[in-house]
Amino acid sequence: MTKKKSDFRPNDFVVYPAHGVGKIVSIEEQEIAGLSLELFVISFEKDKMTLRVPTHKATESGLRGLSSPDMVSRALDTLKGKAKVKRAMWSRRAQEYEQKINSGDLLSIAEVVRDLHRADDQREQSYSERQLYEAALERLTREVAAVAGTDEDGASKQIGAVLVGRAAA
Repeated sequence: MTKKKSDFRPNDFVVYPAHGVGKIVSIEEQEIAGLSLELFVISFEKDKMTLRVPTHKATESGLRGLSSPDMVSRALDTLKGKAKVKRAMWSRRAQEYEQKINSGDLLSIAEVVRDLHRADDQREQSYSERQLYEAALERLTREVAAVAGTDEDGASKQIGAVLVGRAAA
């Protein structure tokens, strides 16, 4: 169920694959190289960033609406699973994790959180592992919060409880 460009309106929360959850602040016309373009102006408040995406390229660029509550619960269920860590070299795995994070797909992002989550008693994470984990966790938290209409703290606690519950199981 992909939304067409006309389905997005100002004040809608959307997910842009490379940046996560943002809010459409307006739709504006801009002249670029003599052509008139209609653009979605998307604000990513947390990153203090504004992105302009041509409306006709929105779907191609991977812009999508928020996940359904059902998809969020599937993502949270994914967190309960056992970490699946391939035996490939770290550089290869890191590349795969990054691709999953930037895919914008909530289930893929949840897989990264699951696979890189460390309980307190487990071995230390490397700097790059922690960076990827935190990036994935932030994306997941923002979308869970936006879908639930709650703040990120509440979503963070909810995700944390699922991860701690997994460790205890």
